[in-house]
Amino acid sequence: MTVARFWRETPRRYNLGGNRCTACQTVYFPPRAVCPTCQQHRQSIGKMEPYTLCGDGEVFSYSVVHEAAEGFEMLAPYVLALIKTPEGPLLTGQVVDVTPEEVQVGLRVRASFRKLREDGRAGVIHYGYKFSPVREKGPREAMASPASQEALARAAARVART
Repeated sequence: MTVARFWRETPRRYNLGGNRCTACQTVYFPPRAVCPTCQQHRQSIGKMEPYTLCGDGEVFSYSVVHEAAEGFEMLAPYVLALIKTPEGPLLTGQVVDVTPEEVQVGLRVRASFRKLREDGRAGVIHYGYKFSPVREKGPREAMASPASQEALARAAARVART
């Protein structure tokens, strides 16, 4: 993907921005101009509205990549998964913060904003979403105030990006 196209699609990529057909309520990611679900596609022309996915989901299927593509050699082995979202679309993404052995179909995950790669010598950094497992809260986290939980989440996000 060219740098110009990558930056043009940044808002959608960073916010999991798709769209929804107002005629049949089907959600799409990435966005589509026309709804293929409607009986007559013409019904959806001009009726597709922006829609942001919540970022939650579960592993629908996955594969462990041992021979990585150029630029991703340092990540191997890594898990590439299809994530079924509550809104309906299947998203493709890397599952992080777990070993490949821990990933299984049905694992609950949440999208997180991460560094994807650096492009060439110029060092252009590409960001996007990856998926982390949703961990059940222990007694200590359950008793923490919402403000402290938010602070912990922000700190974890900063650590994850480095």
